[in-house]
Amino acid sequence: MNCDRCHQAMEPGEEAMLHGQALCEDCYMDAFSPTRTCDPWAVRSAQHCKDSFGSAAVSAEQAKIIDILKETGGADIAFLSQRLGTAPADIQREMAALRHMEKVRGALQDGKKIFCLW
Repeated sequence: MNCDRCHQAMEPGEEAMLHGQALCEDCYMDAFSPTRTCDPWAVRSAQHCKDSFGSAAVSAEQAKIIDILKETGGADIAFLSQRLGTAPADIQREMAALRHMEKVRGALQDGKKIFCLW
């Protein structure tokens, strides 16, 4: 059996039904908890952590994204996904967290949405 959204193979009984679609766990979670890059409470929480602990910790994947953005001056999700070998949805999730920590920001370059360092 395959997920109706991402087409990954899954064992019978592992699927979750949503609006008539059989979804894998990752797609089901994405459907119920989509990435929100503009979330004032998340920004406030990240700022509180920074104030309380000295800095907001970044994951290894987030550190790689920051390094690529330093190197390139800015990149879009497709470039980051290809460069890191990670699914675009996973990059979006990491970028949302980095935006909440005010490490990266969005910008328009030649009419195209890119991310660059804050």
